[in-house]
Amino acid sequence: MSFGICQLSLIPLRSETSHRSEMVSQLLFGEHYEIKETIRDWIRIKSAHDGYEGFMPVIQHTELQFNDYNFLQKTGAFLSYDMVQLLVHDNRMQTILLGSVLPFFENQHCRINDKRYRYDGAARFPEKNSNSQLLIENAYMYLNTPYLWGGRSPFGIDCSGFTQMVFRLLGYRLLRDASLQAGQGDTVNLVDESQPGDLAFFDNEEGNIIHVGILITKESIIHASGKVRIDSFDQVGIYNNETRRYTHKLRLIKRLL
Repeated sequence: MSFGICQLSLIPLRSETSHRSEMVSQLLFGEHYEIKETIRDWIRIKSAHDGYEGFMPVIQHTELQFNDYNFLQKTGAFLSYDMVQLLVHDNRMQTILLGSVLPFFENQHCRINDKRYRYDGAARFPEKNSNSQLLIENAYMYLNTPYLWGGRSPFGIDCSGFTQMVFRLLGYRLLRDASLQAGQGDTVNLVDESQPGDLAFFDNEEGNIIHVGILITKESIIHASGKVRIDSFDQVGIYNNETRRYTHKLRLIKRLL
């Protein structure tokens, strides 16, 4: 069994062994993973954070020893809380993004194998916090981020990547897709019983859950649709005040905080 860690700012995960195939997710700097198989110049990996699988080029893979993998699994790691920040190694700079992992962080340094990076930005250990106001403040950091299928960064994000990263900054682990996240937390039966920070899920005509957002109030929601935006919300679903129409049909509300 082999393991790896993302040593680049961002690595796309593909549905197939081709750069032209669908991007299903992304790895951020410092996120570790298990290698499931190797196919020519590609590896299929399983993310340690959410169990999601996808293909990445071998050339972007950085090996991680089992002891380090196991330590990160058991203890967790600090996260970057700056939108964009720099790491410095041997006087060379590297960009990392909001929500990136800082493995073995201590005294403003993190480490991947024998590489030690200086980090002078905001860093926090994401211990579970049920403060809904802090959750919403985290969500606002992604406001106006362009929508990107499979994205998980402030330069491009999808609806479930957005909710996953916002909750991650508060110490909660959400699964990758909206349909999977809908199985987490406790059901809220009525819109009038909802609270800030609740997750609202929306389905299509076939009844499949295809969208998720975070309630700011009983009447407003922040979600990734075209961009991370704030729209009106009621028992029908999401209402876009600019187009003056409903864009998403409400299926259920779940509470994690």
